[in-house]
Amino acid sequence: MTGDDAEELAVEQALALVGGRNRARIRADDQAGDQVPRNQDRREHQDRREHQNRSEPTNQDSTPHPTPPAPASPTPDLPWDRARAVAARAGRGGPRAVVRLPLDRALGHVLAEPLAALTDLPSFDTSAMDGWAVAGPGPWTYEEGVSLLAGVGESPAAARLPDGTAVRIATGARTPADTTAVIRSEHAQVDEARALVSTRRPVVTGQDIRPRGQECRSGDRLVPAGTVVTPAVLGLAAAAGYDALPAVPRPRVDVLVLGDELLAAGLPHDGLIRDALGPMLGPWLRALGAEVSGPRRLGDDPEALREALTSSDADLIVTTGGTASGPVDHVHPVLAALGAELLVDGVAVRPGHPMLLARLSPDGPHLVGLPGNPLAAVSGLLTLAEPLLAGLAGRPAQDAYRALVHADVPGHPHDTRLVPVVHRAGRAGGRDPVAPLRYNGPAMLRGIAAADGLAVVPAGGVRSGTEVEILDLPWAPATPWTEGCFT
Repeated sequence: MTGDDAEELAVEQALALVGGRNRARIRADDQAGDQVPRNQDRREHQDRREHQNRSEPTNQDSTPHPTPPAPASPTPDLPWDRARAVAARAGRGGPRAVVRLPLDRALGHVLAEPLAALTDLPSFDTSAMDGWAVAGPGPWTYEEGVSLLAGVGESPAAARLPDGTAVRIATGARTPADTTAVIRSEHAQVDEARALVSTRRPVVTGQDIRPRGQECRSGDRLVPAGTVVTPAVLGLAAAAGYDALPAVPRPRVDVLVLGDELLAAGLPHDGLIRDALGPMLGPWLRALGAEVSGPRRLGDDPEALREALTSSDADLIVTTGGTASGPVDHVHPVLAALGAELLVDGVAVRPGHPMLLARLSPDGPHLVGLPGNPLAAVSGLLTLAEPLLAGLAGRPAQDAYRALVHADVPGHPHDTRLVPVVHRAGRAGGRDPVAPLRYNGPAMLRGIAAADGLAVVPAGGVRSGTEVEILDLPWAPATPWTEGCFT
């Protein structure tokens, strides 16, 4: 079995694992007497849910929508790497649209098709330098007042250059037929009285001439499908003759912020806190290649959530909060009432394990449910939303790489931990270690604000000098002051 086969098998097993739960749909498990805080660890009340399943039925929260039957037994959280694989596969699952975008609108999109050259580059022999085009051995005679310029139509002087003659030429100008070489202006000696050009340097045939097709021939593949259109790709495409590029549309994302306790402005007061996720998620999702609408704040209102989900025309809906099993955590019950299919329901990762990935309908959008705690939401964003969006946008998955960690990092007994880190200056051997940052609790953003990556710490933790997998953040590395303040 190849590595690709093994990965596909792992994903199939993950989908099969949640399949029984999906066929039964999502259980609306908020009980009328279940007073669990919204951000309390879901593991702490899993035993309670199992007990309720074995007991006589209790009254459900009143809702105008029917509640699907409960599954026979709870499904365990998916391992972190398995959850990411499921999200990546979900993003690659559907047919991909293709649009043709003018060059000035294609930046940041992903090429839907390989980019082939529409012409030879260069399309004719050109001078690489300002100087003299010469033919045959020197010295060379020249005609005063005659020169070849870039972009000027062919002149009689450009048609053919007889042996023993020279003509002034500018960078980028077409060289005449039979040109032996171009002599740079600074290397040429000009005798104006005798109208002769000579040089003390040896003349090598073809020097400072860019021959036709030096960079590519018409039809050559320049870049493959899946390439992100950078400024350099735009320049290459223009040089190769393109006015528009075949691109994958950016995925459209709606952000729904849930919670009655959230303030949009001002200082926290009277049990109310500032919404940190609304301002953060839009720019972060844009950095991942998405088109993002402004965040909508819905409070703890299941009907408002249901209406927002059913009226959205986005490719992905991201919700914040409400993914656990507390009395005002409405994401699971609303998804159940809509008949959504759960692909991931809980991930064995800290912070952030009460996250979920659902498909609202076979042809409808995906939903990533993030926990309400800020760093836990970041964990969910990188675990589920990032690989899903990469698939939807046709982007290559983030390349995994490993780095040495420059300190002991405690781990969870059973789950993966995602820990903010910053790269430090290279040590002996040229390897750049990473240093774990403080302030890495589920509700904290101070550490991730100083980070340039997240270390994937296996269960049990790692010792200093151990290699760990690194997830890069999609922006510039942290500045040097962060080490002193946060490590």
